[in-house]
Amino acid sequence: MNNSSSPAPKRLNFFERYLSLWVLVCMGVGVGLGELLPGATRSLSALEFGQGSHVNVPIAVLIWLMIYPMMLKVDFTALGGIARKPKGLMVTLFVNWLVKPFSMALLAWLFMRHLFSAWIDPETARNYTAGLIILAAAPCTAMVFVWSYLTEGDPAYTLVQVALNDLIMLVAFAPIVMFLCGVANVVVPSKVLITSVVVFIVIPLAAGWLTRARLLKSRGKEWFEQRFLARFHPVTVIALLLTLVLIFAFQAENLTTRWFAVLLLAVPIIIQVYFNSSLAYLLMRRFRVPHNVAAPGSLIGASNFFELAVAVAITLFGPGSGAALATVVGVLVEVPVMLSVCRICNQSRPWYERPISVGGGAETVPEIRSPSPGPPTLDHG
Repeated sequence: MNNSSSPAPKRLNFFERYLSLWVLVCMGVGVGLGELLPGATRSLSALEFGQGSHVNVPIAVLIWLMIYPMMLKVDFTALGGIARKPKGLMVTLFVNWLVKPFSMALLAWLFMRHLFSAWIDPETARNYTAGLIILAAAPCTAMVFVWSYLTEGDPAYTLVQVALNDLIMLVAFAPIVMFLCGVANVVVPSKVLITSVVVFIVIPLAAGWLTRARLLKSRGKEWFEQRFLARFHPVTVIALLLTLVLIFAFQAENLTTRWFAVLLLAVPIIIQVYFNSSLAYLLMRRFRVPHNVAAPGSLIGASNFFELAVAVAITLFGPGSGAALATVVGVLVEVPVMLSVCRICNQSRPWYERPISVGGGAETVPEIRSPSPGPPTLDHG
């Protein structure tokens, strides 16, 4: 087969290409601020929407600046396209909502409460477990467009997967967290958790949908996508970096005094990423889903909506809690690990598309090609 017409390898822009480096830089800056300016850091950490709410004002505003532009990009009318090829979507939803949260709860219980019990006291282990559950309970949304682009994914199908996951998240996130944290003997105030979902999902989702509908009608799709959305890219990049700086500043004492805990928390997170992505990828192949649907589909379930996870953990347990630390560790490990999963998907494509033996014969995994958009912009993880 002549491969001379194969598309050139996908490349991100300068910021996204070195995202792992920027995360480390933000960690250094944040920890430095927390250690050198503890008074100012405590003052920022104390700014809450109401006493005892644990909803930090600066972080809430910054997360809004990241989530709102992402919601502007979600076209929920694309949900009608799932009827053409529902198998990939069914596998994604199965892994995202029936496997991922529960497998993380199992891994957290196994590692935090048993295998690592010699280094972690029971109360801290419960907090770490809650943070890991919160981290795994919401699948990735906007960052998956980056992973899809890097793996030659079908952009339209990826959009459908993300849109439906967002809708399910509205009703499933809070009950799953409450149930699993309850099993882990962690008391989760349902009112506070539901408030977090409303603040960080429902409101920006509604605002994004209303803005999108209004501007598409009044200014047209080309102006909306090429001019309006482009204005948010520097805003979301700066908001992401500042959010990381503040998170690491609030967690400075934890990160410097509990660095060993950071390493321990990374273990179940990394295992969970590879387990869920592998499970989804293999199931997609078993059901003969095209590679350009299977690759982004497996990546959606492997990565996490870390902004929401950090916000909910801070809201429920406070910015200096073990639960918040667990979600912050998720931020640290997700980008480099997910990039490695992208490489695995790309390198295994010849194997994935190899004919599958079916009833004594062989059936090739089909391939569906959609026009590939230009390099995506990063809105959040």
